[in-house]
Amino acid sequence: MSESDHSAEALEARWHKQLAEIPEQAWDALVASAGLPFYRWAWLEALERSGSIVPSQGWQACHLSLWREQRLIAVAPLYVKGHSYGEFVFDQSFAQLAGQLGLRYYPKLLGMSPLSPILGYRFFIASSEEEGACTALMLRLIDRFCERNQLLSCNFLYVDPAWRPHAEAAGCSAWLNQQSLWSNPGYGSFEDYLASFNANQRRNIRRERKAVQQAGLQVSAIAAEAITPELLARMHGFYEDHCRRWGMWGSKYLTEEFFSLAQQLRQHLVLFSAHRHGEDPHQPIAMSLCVREGNHLWGRYWGSTVEIDNLHFEVCYYAPIEWAIAQGIRHYDPGAGGSHKRRRGFVARPHASLHRWYEPQFAGLIKRWLPLANAQQLEEVEAINAELPFSGRQIPLAPEQGKIEG
Repeated sequence: MSESDHSAEALEARWHKQLAEIPEQAWDALVASAGLPFYRWAWLEALERSGSIVPSQGWQACHLSLWREQRLIAVAPLYVKGHSYGEFVFDQSFAQLAGQLGLRYYPKLLGMSPLSPILGYRFFIASSEEEGACTALMLRLIDRFCERNQLLSCNFLYVDPAWRPHAEAAGCSAWLNQQSLWSNPGYGSFEDYLASFNANQRRNIRRERKAVQQAGLQVSAIAAEAITPELLARMHGFYEDHCRRWGMWGSKYLTEEFFSLAQQLRQHLVLFSAHRHGEDPHQPIAMSLCVREGNHLWGRYWGSTVEIDNLHFEVCYYAPIEWAIAQGIRHYDPGAGGSHKRRRGFVARPHASLHRWYEPQFAGLIKRWLPLANAQQLEEVEAINAELPFSGRQIPLAPEQGKIEG
């Protein structure tokens, strides 16, 4: 699937079956200001090169780039998908509707950082360009691509709220889902974080942390240059074992080579190692992998060789939160799923995905359904947050956190 378009303004559009066709420095010059490691060239290219994101696994890279006089001015990370796994926005009802109408739902065009439910997808556009006009042009190119290749839909997941108005103005439809987010409104210590809860939940969290200590374990953070290839190999082992325990629901996507290639990304990585008291943190019995840039921390993967009560909560929530407070980090996104996150200070947040459909009847049915679905999602988020175990009725929010409207 390829095409090249030229406009009267000497713009050239190119489609790429692998990220390696685009120079790393030029790509990162566009995406760096977003502060999202998951869209940096090294992260996405490692997914492709490691065999984690390949056509045989239902992911065909199909990135769109826009050039002016041989200078890269815009990119859209895109994939042709043969299924809906690894997205965490569940569109199986759309696939079912397509089947009922006698339409082929797959393959579809997808925009996201693969396997990472991370808010922030957008077209990455040079500051010298007019964002709205460039977005509209790239969407027209995408429409043409989908129509030529008989794709039913194009879907952008976990969209950057700042980019959303440009895409909606160009005809995209928004569908709201929800995610969990911990925000630090100014905590100076873990005790400050605990003080935000009601008395019962403070006792529960202290009891859960104490259970891990009584099992003879402590958790140490290992970040950036201290992360060794051996530790990343251990992390792959934990990840692989954890996925295996869930059987067909294990969602094992990343290969061992990806964890090896992650060494080049270690300035963004933080490992939380659970080990015996007084022993080497580089000999963990459980570990989680987080990603950090600036004021943001993201939880991604974890695993353990032992079954110890509350160890998951300690390694994936409490230790990262305590570390985040000490580092002055404002936001911690723990990853998809899990109502148990709510009881530990992770607030429900609506987030939008944006969609374009290329069959009129199919598009019309979904667009008539969306307003009600989005209103219900916002009501559900409000109801969830009303039940959070904080002291009083105040939900701790960082000052810069805004609301996503339906």
